[in-house]
Amino acid sequence: MSPCAQTLWSATTVPTIERDPLRGAIRAEVVVVGAGYTGLSTALHLSEAGRAVVVLDSHRVGDCASGRNGGQVIPGLKYDPDDLEQMFGASLGAKLVATVAGGPDLVFDLIRRHGIDCQPIRNGWLQLATSEATLRPLMKRVAQWRDRGAAVDLIDSAETARLTGSQRYCGGLLDRRGGTVHPLKYVQGLATAVERAGARLFTHSAAVRLARAGGEWQVSTPNGSVTSPQVVLATNAYSDEFVGALRRTFVTVPSLQVATAPLSPELLRGILPERQSVSDTWRLLRYFRLDGTGRLVMGSRGTFGRTSPIDAAQPQYRAVREIYPQLAGVPFDYHWSGWVAVTPDHLPHLHEVAPGVVAGLGYNGRGVAMATTMGALLAKQVLGEPATELGFPVTPIRPMMLHPLSRWGAAAAIQYLRLLDAFARAASTRSS
Repeated sequence: MSPCAQTLWSATTVPTIERDPLRGAIRAEVVVVGAGYTGLSTALHLSEAGRAVVVLDSHRVGDCASGRNGGQVIPGLKYDPDDLEQMFGASLGAKLVATVAGGPDLVFDLIRRHGIDCQPIRNGWLQLATSEATLRPLMKRVAQWRDRGAAVDLIDSAETARLTGSQRYCGGLLDRRGGTVHPLKYVQGLATAVERAGARLFTHSAAVRLARAGGEWQVSTPNGSVTSPQVVLATNAYSDEFVGALRRTFVTVPSLQVATAPLSPELLRGILPERQSVSDTWRLLRYFRLDGTGRLVMGSRGTFGRTSPIDAAQPQYRAVREIYPQLAGVPFDYHWSGWVAVTPDHLPHLHEVAPGVVAGLGYNGRGVAMATTMGALLAKQVLGEPATELGFPVTPIRPMMLHPLSRWGAAAAIQYLRLLDAFARAASTRSS
């Protein structure tokens, strides 16, 4: 997958932000490696606190995950609030729940404060049940969030059909905290805000070496270096062997999205009329939304290996027409892929790599809100906030055992889950 291949998002925005590569030796109070949501949110919060920050990226701003995702702003994590409190204890668990619940608030507040033109819409996020069996866990999720004062409602099949324009789902939840953004414009807006706040940004400046230098850290690039007492690693799924142990804490899995041609006004009156974003409850979930040009955008897990882009997109084409039979004959204008960092416990992680070196990663498909939140957390940690007050656990790096085999395991798991979903859809069709 070429990081510079055109996506719907790159086709519907101005040329992405590109700066001169780093040349020569410079100093900073903090160096941030990675100019995606995590790194730029970190740099923005640090710069606003008065720190002298340098941001390095190996590509242009938004070439990787932050400019290629679905643009869904989703609160929370994969786990329900009660589960998180059980996993981390009542005190830290409650703080963690509050932290991840506030992700969309942070995103839309940054957009407002910095005047980021990224087509923000905050009409909610729909998580929809594909069967009565998958509806029951959603009912529990609604109850737990409502107990914590969140604006989350259970919706029946009729309301689901009205809000989506599809008869495919039997109900679900509407989380009014969620929304959508143009993901590439959002990351570009963050980069602009970072530079306005005084940080220096260098693109085409891959970090290739991290070493101690006179009691500080030195991050080297092909043509320069930055010396700093503190380093933030914010490369997530696009981490490489720069810090090899970090790369081995997660598995990269492919995500592939497709976008239709702009829909007619007649179709748009019935399909997602209130512009919510949607995820469903298949084992390999599908997520979809409308963009600012009236295209339906749908994504799901992609395929490993050397499959041609057109062949890889076929499952998404079929999914669009299964959910929306009324779109038969509507052509597809774009398809593109990217990588998602999936952790063994399906939780994001804030790591203390070494004294003065921290990292945040592992958003498991919820990167817009969670990566922005992680940036704020990393900034607080760099500024000296005690770990007990962060509202998020700080953990050492724990590389996965047999990590070289994890890619094969992930590929096999995706194929297995895809097969189970296909059988379930076939059975549902026969019984309807």
